[in-house]
Amino acid sequence: MNLEAPADLPAGRLCDVCVSRSGCRGRLPGVSLRPFEQIVAEFGPVVLRVCRAVVGPDEAEDAWSETFLAALKAYPELDEGANVEAWLVTIAHRKAIDATRAAARRPVAAGSLPEQPAARGRPGDWDGDRATATLPHKQRTAVAYHYLAGLPDAEVAAITGGSTDAARRAAADGIKTLRATYLARTGEGEGQ
Repeated sequence: MNLEAPADLPAGRLCDVCVSRSGCRGRLPGVSLRPFEQIVAEFGPVVLRVCRAVVGPDEAEDAWSETFLAALKAYPELDEGANVEAWLVTIAHRKAIDATRAAARRPVAAGSLPEQPAARGRPGDWDGDRATATLPHKQRTAVAYHYLAGLPDAEVAAITGGSTDAARRAAADGIKTLRATYLARTGEGEGQ
């Protein structure tokens, strides 16, 4: 039995074969969208490349799946003249960004922890508070405000009452002294 529609059949008309469920595979009259399976087959590789470029190979398949699930829901409302490839790439880009953001929110496993906990919560026996206390007042406050509180040099200068250059220099000198104190105390950096 021939399951193809006759070649001389006008567009939009059904033949006797098309009436049965196993008939020809044409779209129903008035439906102009291609079957979604064809869209997936044609544009799937492009969407996968976009996902790999944005999220990397590990997360790409999940982003690809999310893209086509979202596209399947929105496909019936897609305009007839829409650029399907651009539409899918836009969805893929957004899903890849969502995957990137989700990965950034996931907890990161810590490496190996120190075997013995430090008495004050710091690795080793170096006491940074004591070392910081030995710094001159300007250096100690500049280090605290800039490196510990994260303030820019201009704000450090406004708080400590000096110029921006003086605050930057005091913070740099304080860190230099702390590094030297730490290296001398722990023995790190020897032979370098």
